[in-house]
Amino acid sequence: MTSFGLTDEHQMIAQTVRRFVEHEIYPHEAEVERTGVVPPELAAEIKRKTIEMGFYACNFPESVGGAGLNHLEFAIVERELGRGSMALNHFFGRPQNILMACKGDQIERYLLPAVRGERMDALAMTEPGAGSDVRGMKCSAQRDGGDWVANGTKHFISGAEHADFVIVFMATGEDQTPKGPKKRITTFLVDRGTPGFTIREGYKSVSHRGYKNMILDFDDCRLSDAQVLGEVDGGFEVMNEWLYATRITVATMCVGRARRVFDYALDYAATREQFGQPIGKFQGVSFQLADMITEIDAADLLTLAAADRLDKGLPANREIASAKLYASEMLARVTDAAIQIHGGMGLMDDYPLERFWRDARVERIWDGTSEIQRHIISRDLLRALGA
Repeated sequence: MTSFGLTDEHQMIAQTVRRFVEHEIYPHEAEVERTGVVPPELAAEIKRKTIEMGFYACNFPESVGGAGLNHLEFAIVERELGRGSMALNHFFGRPQNILMACKGDQIERYLLPAVRGERMDALAMTEPGAGSDVRGMKCSAQRDGGDWVANGTKHFISGAEHADFVIVFMATGEDQTPKGPKKRITTFLVDRGTPGFTIREGYKSVSHRGYKNMILDFDDCRLSDAQVLGEVDGGFEVMNEWLYATRITVATMCVGRARRVFDYALDYAATREQFGQPIGKFQGVSFQLADMITEIDAADLLTLAAADRLDKGLPANREIASAKLYASEMLARVTDAAIQIHGGMGLMDDYPLERFWRDARVERIWDGTSEIQRHIISRDLLRALGA
């Protein structure tokens, strides 16, 4: 594991979370993979143990009851969580940082209960016809008297089946610009059970079984101004301030999962014999191992460096995009190479490699596709030259 100048405290955080994942998450992965369900009592147990460790909502400041980890420290936590099942790690508890935008009564109703683990949240942005085009969203909220009336559909909403409330981005108007119509976006806090708001089963995914995606339907759902997070038509400001670093989470978890996959490949190469010697002795295998660990370390350093820039208050949009792009594509190469080293056994469910292989595919899509990351990177480079 690359150190990146990590302190003893950083190493302690990594070791503590890794031990938790190994002892509390690994033993239940096969059953969740088989059934596609996390039993409620197991979810409650994981949450309880996380709270006891002092790591629940560790991404929130101490002023609201969180552990107050900075971006680098939180990246280390997410990296170690990446080794385990996302369906189970969901209950380790990392509420959306966007809740720090809560004001007034919202603090007691949403922010503090989420930090304490009393209420769970989910973030809803993606729509069937919009995807990466946030400005193209059709889910809207229109003024009606003193309230808002919301209509439309969101999909691919992770964790919504467990959510007590959902953070939803909706179109609330439109401006005419030289480049055409530009939608105004507002963020709303919507409680489960609100009339006109339905959470239903999503699609069956081959990646991350048990970590479900849900569909949210809004049918003349009435919302009050008290449920607006931030300012009316200020959804992009809220998004840019609080969701800026979510791509680091994908990158760090890819690194953690890649290290677990590599450990399987390394052990197999050292113990599996062919032609009277361990297969790791053959250059065709040993060179694959060398490439794998080099790519993993490179992704780790990219990710930690991006988090460190955030902590130092430096611009990091390009660096975060580079980390997300490289780490997610690295994970695909590493899982594929690990299966190749295992041969046919790598595709059997006796090993978890085929699961990691399937899980790796979605990382290049959610939280901004690889194409979106390349767009962010290239625009940052060219903009400085006026192009």
